[in-house]
Amino acid sequence: MLLKDKVVWITGAGRGIGRAIALMFASQGASTALSARTESELAETLAQVEEQGGKAISVPCDVAQPEQVQQAADLIVGVLGPVDILVNNAGYARFKPFAQLSLQEWQETLDVNLNGPFLCIQAVLPKMMERRAGRIINISSVSGLKPIEAQSAYCASKHGLNGLTKTLALELREYNIAVHAICPGGVDTRLSQEAMPHRDKSDWMQPDDVAHTALFLATMGTRATTDIIHLRRFDSPPLGG
Repeated sequence: MLLKDKVVWITGAGRGIGRAIALMFASQGASTALSARTESELAETLAQVEEQGGKAISVPCDVAQPEQVQQAADLIVGVLGPVDILVNNAGYARFKPFAQLSLQEWQETLDVNLNGPFLCIQAVLPKMMERRAGRIINISSVSGLKPIEAQSAYCASKHGLNGLTKTLALELREYNIAVHAICPGGVDTRLSQEAMPHRDKSDWMQPDDVAHTALFLATMGTRATTDIIHLRRFDSPPLGG
């Protein structure tokens, strides 16, 4: 049990990558707090965790809403204890040319993908700093490492998340808090299906592939670390290649 006695808060846990991480972390002994906006999806994830013998609680939360984030964090501490590992996975995407992008779509992308992690980190950070221990894993994207046409808002949010990750890795190391980002390429999730319905996804990665990487980061030792992992499809070219 690699995560025995660890309390993990996972956002966007209702489906896709978040659900896969919840199931994998729970299988390794973690007590998982599951957050998302859709309660029915959270209930499905919770049931799957419990079916495999894991411990979890459902904490509905819109990560773009400061009051909801703080209430969720307080509830988690009250039921499970202080958060040892935060996984910022909740995401939003609307892919279209910049000239067709509305202010609302731009704002919602930043609210979920960048402001959400900011709020969740701020909610758990005081207790992590007090305990001088903790780990933060941000689920970013290859869109945070390079420009992609028709993804201006998404790229901006994920570039920002990567910048936040690296800055916090510097600021928080004196408190023994590790901060990482995973930047996957194409992963076959409902978000990608909705954002890119016409793309052939037969060779894309699956949520479990990202979950394995998250588990690797969550269980790293104290002598070495990594800031950003670029996770690509096996048959895709290396970044910059």
